[in-house]
Amino acid sequence: MIDQIKFGTDGWRAVIGDKYTVNNVARVAAGTALWVKKQSNEPVIVIGHDCRFNGKLFMETAIKVYLHYGIKVFYADGFVSTPMVSMGAKKYDANIGVVLTASHNPPSYGGYKLKSNFGGPLLPDKIQEVEDLIPEHVAPEIMSYDLDVALKEKQLVQIDLETEYIDAVKKNFDVESIEKSGLNLAFDAMYGSGQNVLKPLFPNMHFLHCEHNPGFKGQAPEPIAKNLKELEAFIKKNGSIDAALATDGDADRIGLFGKEGEFIDSHHIILLLIHYMVKYKKMTGKVITAFSCSPKIAKMCEHYGLAHKTVKIGFKHIAGYMIEEDVLLGGEESGGIATKGHIPERDGIWMGMIIWEFMAKSGKSLASLIDEVYEIVGAFKFERSDLHIDEVLKQEIINNCKDNVYTSFGNYKVEKVETIDGFKFYLPNDAWVMIRPSGTEPVLRIYAEAHDLEEVRKILKTTESTITQK
Repeated sequence: MIDQIKFGTDGWRAVIGDKYTVNNVARVAAGTALWVKKQSNEPVIVIGHDCRFNGKLFMETAIKVYLHYGIKVFYADGFVSTPMVSMGAKKYDANIGVVLTASHNPPSYGGYKLKSNFGGPLLPDKIQEVEDLIPEHVAPEIMSYDLDVALKEKQLVQIDLETEYIDAVKKNFDVESIEKSGLNLAFDAMYGSGQNVLKPLFPNMHFLHCEHNPGFKGQAPEPIAKNLKELEAFIKKNGSIDAALATDGDADRIGLFGKEGEFIDSHHIILLLIHYMVKYKKMTGKVITAFSCSPKIAKMCEHYGLAHKTVKIGFKHIAGYMIEEDVLLGGEESGGIATKGHIPERDGIWMGMIIWEFMAKSGKSLASLIDEVYEIVGAFKFERSDLHIDEVLKQEIINNCKDNVYTSFGNYKVEKVETIDGFKFYLPNDAWVMIRPSGTEPVLRIYAEAHDLEEVRKILKTTESTITQK
């Protein structure tokens, strides 16, 4: 039976050795090659892979397919982050960029992301075009191209995307001021492909999980609180860390911790970024956020007179606006955020640098800066729960949402519902809860926001109980 290959919220992902095989990667590469050849008479692809098992093998498989179709290939030797490949696609004027990565998924997964020549994700209609060209089979001879010959003929060219990225960080940030500010900083790469970026820039920084481990010590490299317990414990034990940054497996998502070891979610990070760029840097522009983001962002935009738009989940739905309009920030609840002055791409390290620069330039603690945000939008807390349930129950819950079965969750009466992408139920006292199946994993996500953490957890627990009861 032929495996069906579908691109989800952000690329194609599958378990290595199951559906993520050499043959299936070759099939996706063939679809990519056929699409690229329609775009140009002299097609170019930039490609790199992340830290996962057999990344080089899968990359070489894809390269051989591209070369077979007469495409010039620029490749990164060794693992690289998604933002590095996106920057490379733009710099080398590629028709497409390819990152072999499963991002934040568990270690058993491999993946394949498509990047546009503007330096961000390939837009949804183009992704569908590539998907439609994926063949059912790839002949063995298509995967037999001699790479050494291609290198000599300069049809295959090695590039150093990591050094180029580090140079861009140096150019765009006052690294020396951050280093001399006295800030005690930490960075947890979660064994991901951003692990080498900050070492030459901040040699005195505390580094966690910044070495190569394709198994990620069994931990899915997603920078959310429950996955970052070692970083939290390190901050609390050290006692003098001012802020800690974490990035996911391909370094396009951000996680952040404050001085007390408290996790700072993406809603707060987005608000901090907008506040800094508008109030302190006098920047302007539209703000685009995914459906799962806090309504507090719209309130911040109203305060500063910024246009705001909510879109479907998946950064590919944000990137289109960033290339067509004057956009200050585009962001997602999952930690994927992009800002004006950089590529229209999520970038965890870049966002962390902006936050550290904010702290260094203002001379204020992260807590003080968050208090400034609260003065504008009010204090709030947020958490997300991921339910690993069987497909039958998951579909039953989604159908119940569609049929307006849930008019309350325990004592929390539903005041209104939005259905842009998933189901967001607005509750009394500015609280809300959202239900949505993941686009990249077999889970059902529940998101909740309220004035304090106790209330958030009560809403999550009550919602889970309501939707799973038979």
